[in-house]
Amino acid sequence: MAIKSIAFTVYPVSNMERARAFYEHVLGLHTTSHYQDEWVEYDLGDGTFAITTTAMGHTPGARGAVVAFEVSNLDAFVQRMKERAVVFVTEVFDTPVCRMAVIEDPDRNHVTIHRRNAS
Repeated sequence: MAIKSIAFTVYPVSNMERARAFYEHVLGLHTTSHYQDEWVEYDLGDGTFAITTTAMGHTPGARGAVVAFEVSNLDAFVQRMKERAVVFVTEVFDTPVCRMAVIEDPDRNHVTIHRRNAS
């Protein structure tokens, strides 16, 4: 038996309404599934990103894993985030394979905004 893929990534949030406003209205994600007011999923490519208020044993904030969202135009996306007063943990920087920046959601979870370099 082998691991085939990542089924989903989930972030704990303290306030679902506030978190949904950030992920849907600020980042532009579209809800694909939800369970009551406790769990919301966003399908992205072959994977799923989820937020939940019921992450037993996990607290919101920058203490664990970080999700990285691939965008088609990093500079335009960053400008849009700045216009919406999103908190930047790290401004845009370059690596040999990509460009990225790190922002915070309302619960201080870190979210990487990423653009792979053309090969």
